[in-house]
Amino acid sequence: MNGAESLIRTLVAGGVDTCFTNPGTSEMHLVAALDRVSEMRCVLGLFEGVVTGAADGYARITGRPACTLVHLGPGLANGIANLHNAKRAQVPLINLVGEHPEYHLKFDAPLTSDIEGIARPYSHWLRTSRSAADVGRDAAESIRAAANHPGYISTLVVPADVAWSDGGVVAPKSTIEKAALPPSANIERAAAMLRSGLPTALMITGDGLYGDGLRAAGRIAAATKAKLLSPYPFARMERGAGRVNVQRLPYVPDQAIELLKEFRQLILVGAGAPASYFAYPGKGALLTQPDTTTFAMTSPSENSAGSLIALSEALGLNVRSEILIQSVERPTAPSGEISLQGLAATVAALLPENAIVADEAMTSGRGMMAASRGAAPHDWLANTGGSIGIALPLAVGAAVAAPDRRVLCLTADGSSMYTLQALWTMAREGLNVTSVVFANRAYAVLQWEYSGLGVGTPSPRAADLFSIGRPDIDWVAMGKSMGVPSSRATTLDMFGDLLRKSFATEGPSLIEISL
Repeated sequence: MNGAESLIRTLVAGGVDTCFTNPGTSEMHLVAALDRVSEMRCVLGLFEGVVTGAADGYARITGRPACTLVHLGPGLANGIANLHNAKRAQVPLINLVGEHPEYHLKFDAPLTSDIEGIARPYSHWLRTSRSAADVGRDAAESIRAAANHPGYISTLVVPADVAWSDGGVVAPKSTIEKAALPPSANIERAAAMLRSGLPTALMITGDGLYGDGLRAAGRIAAATKAKLLSPYPFARMERGAGRVNVQRLPYVPDQAIELLKEFRQLILVGAGAPASYFAYPGKGALLTQPDTTTFAMTSPSENSAGSLIALSEALGLNVRSEILIQSVERPTAPSGEISLQGLAATVAALLPENAIVADEAMTSGRGMMAASRGAAPHDWLANTGGSIGIALPLAVGAAVAAPDRRVLCLTADGSSMYTLQALWTMAREGLNVTSVVFANRAYAVLQWEYSGLGVGTPSPRAADLFSIGRPDIDWVAMGKSMGVPSSRATTLDMFGDLLRKSFATEGPSLIEISL
């Protein structure tokens, strides 16, 4: 057995059975091993940013790592923007990166680069395998490092001669350590804060936003009247009718400050102190009031769900205690001209039960979460790192992870152009993804940011840097060229009809909304 096959068989034995890939010459022996190991599903992406973003989406839904396979340093560099988002999402992910044999590096071939230097800022665990006999062990350790809670990114660099040489050994499955709970003193202090009667909010992230952790948060809210909040960037949230309602902190700093100003106490559950995305002249970064007591009950490396369960128990609650859940608030699909409010109401009215929403529509889709809080139960995936171009790849990964669920991708024309190749993968794999592209022909969030930075009204030269018209991008033609059935909605009635048809039809589709 060569090193490549021992690596792939070790991954499969460790529960890693999906590989998102865009390989090159140095990875051909790994490709041959993937061909021999049928238990590993391979999904091709035409750009590495699709590969890394899809692995992120897969991990958010399954809780397990997928692996990526990319070509040398430049291939890894192409995927870094969505690796940044994945690192911020704290998902488990394993990168496999090909490399020249050590004896070949001295010739400085055109694709030679410092792969470890590129990978280091986006990897919690990083190693270059040195022999076929070691690469299986290295793969097992990469799984252990990635799958520890919270999820981490492992990067394993595999020189071509390590892959093609004989002597590979399949390593046994590594033990995955459970996440630590915060100190009991932290739980006791948070319980005392909640008993104080002061206006209090819990800022929750990680696995506190779904499953048992979210239900524990609902019991805490019912018993103490505390408000449940999440940061604007979060990885996954269960929401909808019958589930615990958590309010997302607004992106706009003034709106976030307004929301937080009523609270005298803020308990952080895996989250950092709320701060603005960017610095603005004359404004502070923190969004809380100066007299608000902020207490980090749970650090980002600790178990958010477990800490919420422990907190509920410290308050004398159990699984039979009252839980604060969202009532049904499903609007009727509206008619008439396109409006942002009408688009949000249409999605809320028609969203299928158990759907997954991949959301990167920062301006056009800003009202979607508020409108859909009482819709059919669903999962919501957000952009965790702020690097745009994640929604389409994230939808690919979610659809691969949950083929029996409908994925709704809410994206915009500007961000979609970063990773539009994901549409091709949706078509190739027959994924159940409905992509809604809000075509406002602009980087609209940058228009807003410019106005808030005190640099005046943009001249035509500056304004042209935020415009992506001239020529307008035809998303219907784009989608069809990638093999995705595509249509354009010019009224709310058309949008509703196209959504219904897409949700009832197997495979991908695209709806362009011209704004």
